[in-house]
Amino acid sequence: MSLTRTQRGLAVAATAAMAAVALTSCSTGNESPEAGGSGGASSDSCVIGMTQINQTAVFFTEMNAGAQEAADELGCELNITNANNDSARQSSDIENFVTQGVDALIVVAIDVNGVQPAVTAAQAQGIPVIAIDAEVEGVDTFVGVDNTAAGAEAAAWAIEEGLISGQSYGVVNAKSSFIQNQREDSFRAAIDKAGATHTQSVNGDNVQEKAATAAQDLVTAQPDMNFIYTTGEPATVGAVAALSGKDTSTTIIGWDLTAEVIAGIDSGLVRAVIQQDPRQEGTEAVKEIKAILDGAEPSEFIDVPITMVTSDNVDEFREIFN
Repeated sequence: MSLTRTQRGLAVAATAAMAAVALTSCSTGNESPEAGGSGGASSDSCVIGMTQINQTAVFFTEMNAGAQEAADELGCELNITNANNDSARQSSDIENFVTQGVDALIVVAIDVNGVQPAVTAAQAQGIPVIAIDAEVEGVDTFVGVDNTAAGAEAAAWAIEEGLISGQSYGVVNAKSSFIQNQREDSFRAAIDKAGATHTQSVNGDNVQEKAATAAQDLVTAQPDMNFIYTTGEPATVGAVAALSGKDTSTTIIGWDLTAEVIAGIDSGLVRAVIQQDPRQEGTEAVKEIKAILDGAEPSEFIDVPITMVTSDNVDEFREIFN
């Protein structure tokens, strides 16, 4: 899959000029914080600030683990903050990292538009920025999935499997998530054209408890729907919880595996899951940062492919979620 890259803003052009000014960087994380990063000027310093959406979803903790493994291997210091699903807090985390003098930033954006000013300000200080999972305009490199294309790919699979025509469905989404809206829009566009009937979409806010409640509300309001489409881990786990143990023919097509979702595949409740590789995304982001700091040109987009996980290939993923 490939993305059409957005053009970098004027801030990126300003980066080169400002990086030429005497910028200091911290090599151990113990020096007094100073504004500005290395801007890729030296490979001796590799202090990375990473702002994460939350620390509860397995998807995000796996991403953190991959990033930490790569940082340890490459001799980088990685500092991860938890925005806890709060976009304003995430922007503040980025600003704090800039003040502390990190050499580079990794952003897993809650709201790609909300975080944009903080990202642009960081780049103006000569700090390379890598986005994972959700593309933020103007970043040096985006690491992740083309979510629009992946939603359409999931729809094409479901259509080919004969799961769509004449079927009714609901959606559990996280309306605050730009990428989850992309996943819903492209999936729905394809399956509606193929003859499916949309009943209702509910918002789980990408928070486990809220997603479980939203899924239960959907099941109560639409007991006769044929399947639920879920756009992220909390939504998928919530839908599994809402349907488990019920006498229902409703099934699930969704995103992101967990142990609970694998159990749903085993029982037949979950027909398919679009699985990303968050650990690899974290690894690739740190590797890209180190390369940029060592003088390489940014890759702009690093595609980490998805896998459609069904009962046929779920065994390949069991060990990850034991």
